[in-house]
Amino acid sequence: MVKKKVEKPQREVTKRQLSQWQKQKRRQRIILGFGIFIIVAVLGIVGVGWYTRYYQPLHQTVITVNDTEFNMDYYIKMLKLNYMYGLTDDVVRFIERNELIRQGAMKLPTPIIVSDDEVDEELKSLDLPISREYRDMVRTEMLISKLWDEYFEQEVPVSAEQRHIMAMLLESESQAIEVGVRLEDDESFADIAGELSLEGISKNENGDLGWHPKDILTALLGTSIPEEYAFSGEVGELSQPLYDETITKRVGYWLIKVLEREEVLESEEEEEEEVLEREEESGEAHVQAILLGSQEEAQDVRTRLEASEDFDKDFAELAGELSQHDASKESGGDLDWLAPGMMSSAFDGFAFDAEIELGTLSEPIIDDTVTTKGGYWLIMVVDKDEDRQLEDDDRDLLKGKLLNEWVSGLWDNAEIDDSYLDVEKKWWAIMQATGS
Repeated sequence: MVKKKVEKPQREVTKRQLSQWQKQKRRQRIILGFGIFIIVAVLGIVGVGWYTRYYQPLHQTVITVNDTEFNMDYYIKMLKLNYMYGLTDDVVRFIERNELIRQGAMKLPTPIIVSDDEVDEELKSLDLPISREYRDMVRTEMLISKLWDEYFEQEVPVSAEQRHIMAMLLESESQAIEVGVRLEDDESFADIAGELSLEGISKNENGDLGWHPKDILTALLGTSIPEEYAFSGEVGELSQPLYDETITKRVGYWLIKVLEREEVLESEEEEEEEVLEREEESGEAHVQAILLGSQEEAQDVRTRLEASEDFDKDFAELAGELSQHDASKESGGDLDWLAPGMMSSAFDGFAFDAEIELGTLSEPIIDDTVTTKGGYWLIMVVDKDEDRQLEDDDRDLLKGKLLNEWVSGLWDNAEIDDSYLDVEKKWWAIMQATGS
């Protein structure tokens, strides 16, 4: 017997039910829409914060060199590459210098250019990343090499007027006069210079500075006085003592006065005798001192102090006027309390000698660990040549001098703006570079 299929009656939705269902759907849409709005708003806030705190500052132009711009991201990367977090101004100067060299090389009568392909090849050979900052640094080095070989090579002559001189630097005029007398008695200039000269090159070369054109001696010695005499003096004539107030030398003379001294008693065990002995050793000392450039000057100052009616006042005044010890001259030579080893052994030998009474003024104490200014040159022109071939070292020095002058001149007509990088911006850049 076949069963008939009985269909269930369809359920009718009432208007009330339909209305409630529609209200529920609207509520869900509203709630969902509000939730999406909240999420988008939060993401927007985070995005704006990221944009304003990082993206925008990193893409802000911070340096312009004529028409070329560099942003903060580039500056930070240069800080990292040069490890110069404490020298932010030097990195700014470095960036500007590199760009000026690139622009300047392109403007030469025969432009000198290093292509991107050449730079990338060099970067690959050095196993360095190919990025703008690395490109700029390597390009600059390659440009300087090309400038050296192709441009400045043509600017420096192969021969020039030259002088061959002997020279030595002495600490005082009286010493220079004494040496002059010895030279007149046919003592060897080389022997005396090797013994007494206070300038490194003349001492090492026993006074013989060799053949050089103009500008070389000044560059080598750091002073123009020997060169000025070399190209004005006569062959075979010894100069008078020539004072040089700017030359530095590795010697000085102390006048020391110990104001106070603290003694320290230390126990020391002697194993063999198995007894304790107490040995008195000098502790700290309160010291006043004057550093002078020659024994002659130091002796003159000491004589003035010995004749003084107000020793303490005059000592302080002379220290402020004459001392070459910058750390103490403004305080009248007062070095405050010192411990052994803080100064030189020559200094300590007087300051911590317990047998020397407080207030005693030392004799001039020579110290070859300090640097002082001033000295007297003795110079002799050995020979001269109006057109002598230049040595390779001298040509390189002249090319280097021209290169430095050329680079310095690039700044004169450049339009550069790095004013955006104030102290706050530089500090922010350091924090980004170091990951702090």
